Amino acid sequence: MELGAKIREMRQRINLTQEELADRCELTKGYISQLENDLTSPSIATLVDLLNALGSNLSDFFHEESEQKVVFTEAEYIEKQSEGMIFDWLIPNAQKNMMEPVLVELSPGAETNADFPHEGEEFGYVLEGRIEIVCAGRRHAAKKGESFYFTADKEHSIINKGKGKAKFIWISTPPNF
Repeated sequence: MELGAKIREMRQRINLTQEELADRCELTKGYISQLENDLTSPSIATLVDLLNALGSNLSDFFHEESEQKVVFTEAEYIEKQSEGMIFDWLIPNAQKNMMEPVLVELSPGAETNADFPHEGEEFGYVLEGRIEIVCAGRRHAAKKGESFYFTADKEHSIINKGKGKAKFIWISTPPNF
């Protein structure tokens, strides 16, 4: 963090000159100039005085917003393969989020493990093939271009009922995969 640049930005945002800021803090204009050019560093007490004069405080001054990652590439996906199944977690570390999107590919006849009842909801969109959603013992067919949605309070699984592979996006909230 460039302390001086941040102080200069704050000072300019409220339309203060270096001299006006110096007067408010009982400092010299030269000291403010050196500070803003990172030629000197203030003591904690001086920094607190400067921030008070600029309408801020230490906590706000040092708090940096981390930029939220929005786009994820295929190279970042986490893949898990087991007999007849490929699971690709599309968002790394999604278990810390409110929902967890997974790209699932099932070979003909393959079935996901039974997911036991839990709090939350399940949503999916079939990209390829035909699947059967088994929820509380009831079976529901879905094919390419169709979606599914259910509350996750009953045991559920998905079976590929087609002759080719089935591929679908499966989103669980809260994360459960």
